This record gives sequence, C-alpha cells and structure tokens, in this order.
Amino acid sequence: MSVDFSYVDSALEHLEAGGEPPPFWRHFHWGLFDEPERADDSPERYFAAAEAMTDHVVAAAGVTDGARVLDVGCGFGGTLDLVRSRLPRTRLAGLNIDERQVRWAARLVGAGDPPISFVAGDGCRLPVADGSLDHVLAVECIFHFPSRKAFFVEVARVLKPGGTLALSDFLMAPGALASVAERMSGGDDWYGHMAKPLTSPGYERLARRTGLEPLSDDDVNARTLPTYAALRRLADEDASSDGVSSIDGLEDLAVAGDLAYHVLAFRRPA
Repeated sequence: MSVDFSYVDSALEHLEAGGEPPPFWRHFHWGLFDEPERADDSPERYFAAAEAMTDHVVAAAGVTDGARVLDVGCGFGGTLDLVRSRLPRTRLAGLNIDERQVRWAARLVGAGDPPISFVAGDGCRLPVADGSLDHVLAVECIFHFPSRKAFFVEVARVLKPGGTLALSDFLMAPGALASVAERMSGGDDWYGHMAKPLTSPGYERLARRTGLEPLSDDDVNARTLPTYAALRRLADEDASSDGVSSIDGLEDLAVAGDLAYHVLAFRRPA
C-alpha cells in the first residue's frame, strides 16, 4: 500500500522524475546540531545534522557490529546505509508500510556488502519471528502508527532477551496546554496522520506495560531547533506552502517547550 503524506509524495516526485535523489533522502528526519545558536539554514548543515541524529539513535540502541537490526519506518534506507558504513558486519533489514518507499530503498541502498533487505509491512504487525532481533530502530515515525502500544508489544515479541529499541519522537511537556494534543492528533496536510503525543512518564508506563524496560530518555529539543529554518528553506525552494505552514506550527510548539524532540531507548529484560 501507499501512504498519503505530502512530504513523502514530494520526495518521491523528485526521485520518479529521474533526476538526482533529493539530498535529504538519506536521513528523512530532524537534525541534531552541535551549535544550535549559530544562524545557518544551509541544506548542507542540515544534512550533516540529520546524519548526526541517526548516529545518536543508533548509539542509544547500543548497536554493535554483527548484530541483527530492523529499522521500522525505514524511509529510503539512509539509516541502515549509515549503520552499514559504520558497522559492516551488521545484518540489516528495513520495513515500511509504503511500498513505494520500500522499492526506492532497495534500489538506492539495497545492494552492497552486506546487502540490506527491505520489506513492506505494518509496524504494529511485524513479519518477524519471536526473539530474533538484537535491535529495533524507529526514527521519527512512531507518531504515524495507529497504536504505539501495539508497536511496543510487537517489539517486545521480536527482540531477543537483552535486545533494545531506540526511537525518536515529539513528546508533550508535562502540564502543556491541551491544545498541543489537539493540534498533533488526527491529521496534518503535510505530515499526515500524527497520533496524540505522550509525555516522558507516559512512555515509561507504556514500556513497562508491554514488557520493556526504559533505558534512556534524552531531551535533544534545543539541538533540533535549527531544523525548522532549514526545512522551511527547502519547502520554499519546492514551492510547498502547506509544508511551510506545518513547519511553522511545529516550530511554535517546540520553541515554547510544549512539544520537545526526544531520543528514547528501551530493553527487553534478559
């Protein structure tokens, strides 16, 4: 199946036009900036920061060479390609519900040594054997899923004892206005379905109820803020007024601290 997300459709239009892939295809997510106060919205700086975010999530999972890794919501395969370049003996697979992204991921990065396998599937019904994975990654995608709980139950099932899940998500600050939840739930013209955000304590409760242990919760919101200017610039270049409007709305919440970007990790007990 395909998904109705305008930001995905925009990237696919570039790819299917036969030109060079858009630079952000490798890391289809927010960036992690070393100097967030520096005024520089250049695409090059954003792309480097997006790669740094990928590294941060992979480090939170504790991925080691030779491990078996599944990237859920794998986009065009950039996260797994980076893992392969860092840890060449890892056994890697990517899953996405959007068959178009799966096809492009296989085309762009599937070949190589070792090859990366990609499959179309639902993150809430993983086509994976029980206890077969060392690590599951979910970079900036879990808010698109119909149920975070169903995803966590599946992750607890497919991880080996001691295996880890690392993800990034937008978390609601304790005491944030109810309008945050209303604004983030139901849908968005540019980013598609976005489920009601959780708080940090909400994630901890979710993990414990589904058989996982919280390992870490890193609020990196301040280091992601330059992403908004960079994405706005890219959207302007693409004449995407809907994209600019959505970016502005998220930025307002992030700057206010009501909605903060976190990298979290969890473990299946040994």
